[in-house]
Amino acid sequence: MAFDSRQTRRLLDRMGVIMQEMDDVEEVIIRKKDKDLVLKGASVAEITAKGIRVFQVSGEVVEVERSGSALPKFSDEDVLLVSQQTNVSRERAQAALTDADGDLAKAILSLTT
Repeated sequence: MAFDSRQTRRLLDRMGVIMQEMDDVEEVIIRKKDKDLVLKGASVAEITAKGIRVFQVSGEVVEVERSGSALPKFSDEDVLLVSQQTNVSRERAQAALTDADGDLAKAILSLTT
């Protein structure tokens, strides 16, 4: 016995399953440890059943490699703070933060001793 879309919707409604298409989704990013999976032009459907939300995603997948060292572990505000506290240039403060792996206290101490 084959179901048409109307019968399928009625059956899902009786089972308490709600399915909705999400509008205006441009892309979906799935972050993994070493790379990102970017789904361009993504189509996303949200399915809710018994309080559990499930998302069905489809689209063109692009893998983007990430290296841990390329991601800064400190912000511009951190650089400014270290620079002001130690009276050094922004470049020296940034280098100290890079050497200290983003640790503010360690960066300030390295520039003052």
